[in-house]
Amino acid sequence: MKNIALALVALSAVATPAFAQDGDATYTGAHVSVIAGYDQLNLNTDGLDNPSGVLYGVNLGYDIQSGSALFGIEAEAAESTAKIKVGNVVAASAGRDLYVGGRIGYVAGETLVYAKAGYTNARVETVAGNENGDGLRLGLGAERKFGSNFFGKIEYRYSNYEADVERHQVAAGLGFRF
Repeated sequence: MKNIALALVALSAVATPAFAQDGDATYTGAHVSVIAGYDQLNLNTDGLDNPSGVLYGVNLGYDIQSGSALFGIEAEAAESTAKIKVGNVVAASAGRDLYVGGRIGYVAGETLVYAKAGYTNARVETVAGNENGDGLRLGLGAERKFGSNFFGKIEYRYSNYEADVERHQVAAGLGFRF
């Protein structure tokens, strides 16, 4: 994370006014969004169905736009309704999902397309206690401005955790840029 922050500072230091857009609001600055979508866990365990549910949460970040290029950092806290059932009994629930990472993108007018990567930590809540798993998240997304401050986005995210657990998510969000 420290390396990502240092890279962003270095990139902002070499940005020049020639890259600024004429009078248009840029993607540079802080943003916050609420997200919701589809969440599926792949447990890679024989005899257990892969649970799926609704993902919901909040995302915070900061982006720097230089010409058509965008570099950003972001953090997210989310929950999921995915549950693992054995018969009719809930054996485990997907708990909170934390993420911190970076994104790089291309701006074309009012639209941003981007790729993201970072650290994720998910909790699974069971009757025996809670288990946390560290992992890597990769994702692709698109964001579209509505006016100078509001935006909508959609993205696909893949996460791979310890113990060979995978997660697939499709999330949409509405946000505000400061």
